Amino acid sequence: MKKRAASLKRKTSETAIQIKLTVDGAGRSDIDTMIPFLDHMLTLLAKHGLWDLEVKARGDLQVDIHHTNEDLGITLGQALTKALGDKKGIRRYGSFAVPMDEALIRVTLDISGRPSLHVIKEKGVRFSRQPKYTFDDALDFLRAFCQHAGINMHLGVLAGEDTHHIIEGMFKGLAKALDMATSLDPRVRGVPSTKGRLS
Repeated sequence: MKKRAASLKRKTSETAIQIKLTVDGAGRSDIDTMIPFLDHMLTLLAKHGLWDLEVKARGDLQVDIHHTNEDLGITLGQALTKALGDKKGIRRYGSFAVPMDEALIRVTLDISGRPSLHVIKEKGVRFSRQPKYTFDDALDFLRAFCQHAGINMHLGVLAGEDTHHIIEGMFKGLAKALDMATSLDPRVRGVPSTKGRLS
């Protein structure tokens, strides 16, 4: 089987990003975004998604983290699209629920080529102990990632009080759902769509 991997660089007046991604990896990572909490989340993404992932990012953090955070989502989404190639044989759909202490997160996704992000937040969910990396920052990253990976994703925050736990559950759920959706099914012939293409 051909190795499903990609290397990408993105450089703008605001950021410089390098990513190396191997989809069929062993969960190894080397992450340096200069945003410590995001480093932790991307490490979790690689570990639980069984990706090998190298990321180096430099950005205008003296302004804020927004440009670096969003551009990382863009570049990682593009790297995944490149690594998956024609998408022949993939399962396409993935869904996983992650309990993270008091938080419960469900991620359901379709690598459809028609990107969107939908967030369902149950009543009673609170965001306490806000880390420097906020829930809205995580959504900015995921929105950019979905847009450039061609993923339709529904994110359910079913319970939670600690923002750290909620965001961590989001990234772990994404990892497990992506592992499922990108897995190759020997029964699938060609692209998993009656249209003959994913878009």
